Amino acid sequence: MKAVFKHAYPYLEDAMNLPVENLAAAIPFYETIMGFKVVARKEAPFKSAVLARDDIQIGLAENGGDPTQEGCFFEVDNAERAFDELKSNGLTKHPSWIERKPPEESEEAGFSIDQHGATAFKVFFVVAPDGLCYCLGERQS
Repeated sequence: MKAVFKHAYPYLEDAMNLPVENLAAAIPFYETIMGFKVVARKEAPFKSAVLARDDIQIGLAENGGDPTQEGCFFEVDNAERAFDELKSNGLTKHPSWIERKPPEESEEAGFSIDQHGATAFKVFFVVAPDGLCYCLGERQS
């Protein structure tokens, strides 16, 4: 069973304008690994695409921004199921994450509990090949 992506919250300003250097090179990761589908494309004022999954949409754009400084928090219904799904789709951890863990742990989610105000989330992180960083989290009771 797949995880349900419930909400997308950008780290900075706009989940519909996430910067990528090369849109065509970025899209396969989102379709294959993350389970998104392209629902719209534009060529002007710069190349961009809208991707959708479940109840959320994000936008990727060749807008000159720095992808290493942007990303989104995705609220999911089940963090463990989300990680298992992405891993079964071929997710491998970004090299910067592997360096911080022993090799035998490099493919594990590294779940933690993060507090946002009065709400706790069970979270893990995914760094896309384009440099965008995503935190996926499940609300804890």
